[in-house]
Formats: sequence, structure tokens, C-alpha cells
Amino acid sequence: MDTDVIIVGGGLTGPLTALALADAGIASILLDARPRAVFDDAFDGRAYALALGSVRVLRALGLWDDLAEVAQPITGIRASDGRAGEGASPLHLAFEASEIGESFMGQMVEDRHLRPALLAACDASDRIEMRFGVEVVGHSVEDAAVRVEADGTLAARLLLGCDGRASGVARRAGIGRTGREYGQTALVCAVGFERPHHGIAHQFFMPAGPLAILPLRGERASIVWTEADDVAADLNALSDADYLDILRPRFGSFLGEIELLGARHTYPLSLSLAQDFVAPRVALVGDAAHGIHPIAGQGLNLGVKDVAALADVLADARMRGEDIGAPDVLARYTRWRRFDTTVMGVATDAVNRLFSNDNPLLRLGRDLGMGAVSAMPGLRRRFIREAAGLTGDLPRLMRR
Repeated sequence: MDTDVIIVGGGLTGPLTALALADAGIASILLDARPRAVFDDAFDGRAYALALGSVRVLRALGLWDDLAEVAQPITGIRASDGRAGEGASPLHLAFEASEIGESFMGQMVEDRHLRPALLAACDASDRIEMRFGVEVVGHSVEDAAVRVEADGTLAARLLLGCDGRASGVARRAGIGRTGREYGQTALVCAVGFERPHHGIAHQFFMPAGPLAILPLRGERASIVWTEADDVAADLNALSDADYLDILRPRFGSFLGEIELLGARHTYPLSLSLAQDFVAPRVALVGDAAHGIHPIAGQGLNLGVKDVAALADVLADARMRGEDIGAPDVLARYTRWRRFDTTVMGVATDAVNRLFSNDNPLLRLGRDLGMGAVSAMPGLRRRFIREAAGLTGDLPRLMRR
């Protein structure tokens, strides 16, 4: 064996998986076909909403102290119906972290800080080897090993696909996918404004799709703005000034005048679920296993929970002297994560269908529903814990 585990994918989930396995005493080689990313101090508009459960994983792995200095706590969430130029509905959901005894529900971390921190931690580990610019072209399974073809042959007990929705690992393992295209595109950018945001994240449900305003350090926010594909293409072709003119009435004036910061990005939206999370000596993690709508901001957080759960399963198997790539070991990972991620995928799909329209009866029903939830403390706290990633069977890294 060249190592215990081979990981394919060098974005976020792959390096995090390598670190979680190293924490459990398991060695890995990480492969990525792309060159290693180079980062500088320039803000490019990309940021991630990490739930409290995900922050606990980073803290347990020794990464959070440095990231905390550049992160923005999310202390509350406001969700409401809205229309451009009209502002939020008076019937809305209002969540506060203090209601569950926490100082924050999540943290916003910019891409320019998070990915370099993960890669630097991998560099510092003697249980992790990273190889960039190396393309995996195939793999074969034997009784006690998986052999991966990538600029030579590597052998390990287990192969992990952390290579996104178009996972080559899943395809070569014969794992199909199910889902659908939403006909929506997320326009992602960042804005600056005049008034403090107080750590509150806002989600306005517009007729074409949700508009999320996620607080960043200072008077800044990350914007995830959903529109139909053709409308989004037209918007993305506009100049910054014209783009901002369209965004401004949707954003509102509650934080004062706004300006664009950094670059603008677009991402097509779809639901894409792997039909299985495992195959012989193969397991899928993160978007390779499940790609969901960003409406609840849970995509990356589901992946982080996959990482923590898989680390528990493999660590326990190793402690008992089991083969970490054996079918019964991988079945434990499937049982732990498949139901949770499928439910979240179906739930975000249903919420997107319910809210991405301008039907007056549906608007009235969902406004009344949000107002009722907001008025019921017990139910509201349950929603808050779900948003914070603190529900279900939590892996050890989320309890440390």
C-alpha cells in the first residue's frame, strides 16, 4: 500500500477530509487535476456560510483560532417574502443565536482565507501528501486494495471522491445520479454599504428565487441572488453600474447606499444526488454525493458533516482492526449520511418550489406560516438548531 486512503479533489472537501482522517491517525494522498491555487490578499467576492457545527469541526482540527480573526459571526437570521422595491413582508421568520444559548449560529469566511488555511494545514501534516496537476484516469478494485491510475499506479485501502457534482470517481465506480435542473442561476457578488449589519443574515424570497444577504466583516455582505437562467445571463452581461441599478431595489435601503466590491460570479443551480454513497472500496463525500439548492445555505455544511462522520466510521474500524475499505465499514457511513442528506435535498427543493413564484394564495399561506413559526418559541428553537447544524447524530468532531 502507498497509503491508507486516496482522496480525489483538492477544493474544500478534499483537504478537510485529509485533515480529519489525519486527526484519526489515517494517512492519505490527495490528488487534483488542477494546478494548486495561488491566493493573494485581494477580495474576490467569494465567501462561505459555515454553520456552528462546521465551525466546531474546524476548531477541533486546530484551524479555527486563526480563521476567527477574519470571520464574521452570524448572530441572527431574518427570512421573509419580498418584491423588488417593496421591502420585506411584515410576517417573517426571526432567529437569534442567543435563543439556543450560543453566541452565533454560523460564521462567514471568505474563500481567500479558508482554502489557504486548509492547504497550509495539509502541508504541515506528516500523514498527508498532496499532488496537484495529476489527473485520475481510472481505478480497479482487488480483494484488499484499490489501485488508482494517475501518473502511475497508487494502491490504498479506500478511494474517496471529493471531486464535486460531476465526480469522475463516482462515474468510474458506476454510481449514477438523480435530480433536476432548476432553470435558475445564482448571481454571486459582494457589496459594501453605509450602516452596520449587526451580524444579521437576510433571505428575501423574490418571485424568481431567493436573495440572500450574508454579513461579512465590516460594512460588507456576500450576495447570492437567484434569477431564471436567461435573466441571469442578461444581468451578468451588464456593466457594474447597470447591474447595481437592478440589484438596488431588491436589496432595499435598510443598510443605506450600496456599492459593488470584488468580482461577480454565476453558478447554475440544480439538484443532484448520487444514487449510492459507496461502491467497492469507494466512498463519496460532499458535492460528489449530494448537490442541493443553496436556499438554506447548507450545501457545504452537509459536506463537512460527511467528512466528520466518515472520519468517525474509519477511525472506529481501524481501532477494531477492521479493513477500512470493507463493504460493511462503508455501509455504516451510508446509513449515517444518506438519509440526512436526501431529506435536506428534498426539503430545499420543496422550499424553492414553494417560494420561487408570485402566486398570491401561496404568498399569503407562506407569510402566515413564517409568522406562526416565529411566534412559537419551541418550534423556532428547533429551526435555529437545524440551521446551526446541531441536530441529528453528531460526529465526534462536532462535539469537541
